[in-house]
Amino acid sequence: MKRRIDQLLVERGLVESRQKAQALLLAGRVLVDEQKIEKPGQRVDSDARIRILGNLRFVGRAGAKLQAALDHFGIVVKDRICADLGASIGGFTDCLLQNGARHVYAFDVGKGQLAWKLRCDPRVVVRDGFNVRAIRAEDLPDGISLVTMDLSFISVTKVLPALYEALVRKQRSVPGQAMIDVIVLVKPQFEAGRGEVDKGGVIRDPAKRARILQTVIDFARETGFQMVGSIPSPIAGASGNVEFLLWLRLSHGLLS
Repeated sequence: MKRRIDQLLVERGLVESRQKAQALLLAGRVLVDEQKIEKPGQRVDSDARIRILGNLRFVGRAGAKLQAALDHFGIVVKDRICADLGASIGGFTDCLLQNGARHVYAFDVGKGQLAWKLRCDPRVVVRDGFNVRAIRAEDLPDGISLVTMDLSFISVTKVLPALYEALVRKQRSVPGQAMIDVIVLVKPQFEAGRGEVDKGGVIRDPAKRARILQTVIDFARETGFQMVGSIPSPIAGASGNVEFLLWLRLSHGLLS
């Protein structure tokens, strides 16, 4: 009898959740009968030999993407109050915590996706069922100084204006509010116009990816954010898409 590999990993007690199984599979860390399996829905023999290569540092592979940005840009997370928009299973949230965040407010439009160990962490405030397109200043904690964003099936340009307005209002309402850093994972396949995405949902043309990235950067600047830097993600998206991490900033008193 054949079983889905992500389900089989959980049933055998090799991982604690299907989310963790999927993260391992997408990271290429699962061997079935010594053959690498990367699709969570792939069916394998229920008695197949399964081996996991190494250990994932974070609950989701996105954590390694954020870690790369923190390391490259030299961004210090320790003791900062953070918001993670599009938290999903919590790759970014876990990364922030492991880097010493004081608190992380984890927002996601879905419900029940955040890894259990993060839900149980007293430093995490879970905001399930939240549409970040409508985020307001009152949704954000006082003292917030770092925002991360990892969205799927929606352009980040649909969220940046509301986020900017919310952060500006939060700055104005809290005396001495610090400068706020924003790290955005840009997924070109969700930023592309109609007809620009190649077969399989992948954008293969480097020139097209560069143009899409520049469009997002220009939009962020026009919205009011300062553009500090960008890097390619060291880990491709689930379908092999090249992704990018942007470092934006909102300085205190940027708007009068």
